[in-house]
Amino acid sequence: MDRKNTLAPEDWIKAAFRALGQGGPQAIRVEAIARDLSVSKGSFYWHFKDARALKRAMLEHWQRVATFEAIAKVEHGADEGRAQLAALIELATGGQSADYGGPKIEAAIRDWGRADPGVARIVEKVEATRLDFVAGLLCKAGADKGGCQQRARLLYGAMIGLEQLPGISRECIRTDLNWLVRRLLGEAPAGQ
Repeated sequence: MDRKNTLAPEDWIKAAFRALGQGGPQAIRVEAIARDLSVSKGSFYWHFKDARALKRAMLEHWQRVATFEAIAKVEHGADEGRAQLAALIELATGGQSADYGGPKIEAAIRDWGRADPGVARIVEKVEATRLDFVAGLLCKAGADKGGCQQRARLLYGAMIGLEQLPGISRECIRTDLNWLVRRLLGEAPAGQ
């Protein structure tokens, strides 16, 4: 069977995210992505009208998988707020982004949004959804209701920022985030 018939749209989307992570939005080019996938450029047109359609599909995929499906996993994985926060941290520090270019792909999407107002609107919407979800989890876990949004910004900012530090392991990020959650919930972490 010809490889162009075995590639799914998601294969192109993942390859496009890898290109974005390596070279920014200008690297999302059909020819280069086809080369990365070892297929002809014509194979692309089985799934997408043009590069703009691919970019649209990337953003829709990111919203669905990295936000709505992630929220659903956390909500259905546990029913208590603290357990859901732990599940969120586990999910956020897992290896699910490897097929998309690794943990720094989120930063690449945000950078793309700085250069493209349409992307910026989607990033803003995703960030607001994620922040509201984290705030809800913190409130559910017992944080002061008046401070849940601020605590959510601090936790979410730490999730984003720790990923950007060079040489830090996923386990170290997970440990640091769990420590921060305990502090945000007013608990003194072990060892203090």
